[in-house]
Amino acid sequence: MSKQHLLTPYSKNITLNNRIVMAPMTRSRANNEGNVPTDDLHGLYYEQRASAGLIITEGSQVSSKAVGYINTPGIFTEAQLQGWKKVTKRVHDKGGKIFIQLWHVGRISHPDFHDGELPLSASAINPNTKSYTPEGFKDTVTPKEMTITDIKTTVSDFQNAAKNAVKAGFDGVEIHSSNGYLFHQFFSESSNKRRDEYGGSIENKTRFFFEVLDAMKEVIPQEKIGARFNPSLNGLFGMTIDKDTIPTFEYIIKKLNNYNLAYVHLSEPFTDVSETPYAVTEIAKHFRPLYNGTLMINTAFDQEKGNKIIEEGYADLVAYGKPFISNPDLVERFKNNLDLAEWDQDTFYTTGAKGYTDYPKTSK
Repeated sequence: MSKQHLLTPYSKNITLNNRIVMAPMTRSRANNEGNVPTDDLHGLYYEQRASAGLIITEGSQVSSKAVGYINTPGIFTEAQLQGWKKVTKRVHDKGGKIFIQLWHVGRISHPDFHDGELPLSASAINPNTKSYTPEGFKDTVTPKEMTITDIKTTVSDFQNAAKNAVKAGFDGVEIHSSNGYLFHQFFSESSNKRRDEYGGSIENKTRFFFEVLDAMKEVIPQEKIGARFNPSLNGLFGMTIDKDTIPTFEYIIKKLNNYNLAYVHLSEPFTDVSETPYAVTEIAKHFRPLYNGTLMINTAFDQEKGNKIIEEGYADLVAYGKPFISNPDLVERFKNNLDLAEWDQDTFYTTGAKGYTDYPKTSK
């Protein structure tokens, strides 16, 4: 392969040794009473992958009300903070950089996680999907529509999580405003029927996100904050594209030019939306002209496609998910044009080292 743009350094608010990013991926390894990340599992897992230009951790809940999956680590207790401090040290000792993804799943949850109380969302609309609970997959329920107090509390939760991330030694944070979770639920007409200042107009539906962003930049520099979006998500997590969907994300991305973020992280469509009304089929190409800052793209990129999209100027960074699970030395494999190891999907959401820290590096 000729020049690999993926392997070139990058510096604009965020300075990276290469443009290969480890994408955030739920791995369900915090199977302890406090959902604390551990040194022997989380620490080793991320250390093994420290050659990435940037690591973005699995989604980490900002409060007990944010939980929606079993065994996912949080960033709201002192024990969790101390657990993450060990992780960041191991990554930094290997010369890597690591952001934590801050997460609230909203209605993609179940009362089993909340002592029988309903999960929260923009409106009381059941996403009609599944929640992965301690007793296995269960049908989601109709959530509680968040009160203004609930919203303000959640803003504070994200701000506190950002404070904890700084204390834990993270190089930055990513707001998980994607994939049908809480912020996405406010963005979408299919999940937000509010008639107050958080519903109706595009400005109102995005207000919550920007309130969180504004609160977070009081405690962490803007250039250490990233945000993730999935504009053409359709038919998953209860999300349905309509005529206002893409204009809503265009509004968000343009408004983010007024900030000085580390990056905006976008996903290409998870499913085929070529026949879906109002959808955009090529996200990076559509949104690149609208955003002046660093643009990260993900979803189903391989080595060739990653190099090409950077060369064409549609993205600055490319995030890889599953290939990083089974190839802790993904950067080295790309550099030497080596074959990639296959991942074992059956172990993605299990516990323990199998399918997590036991993938070998290449012998080369």
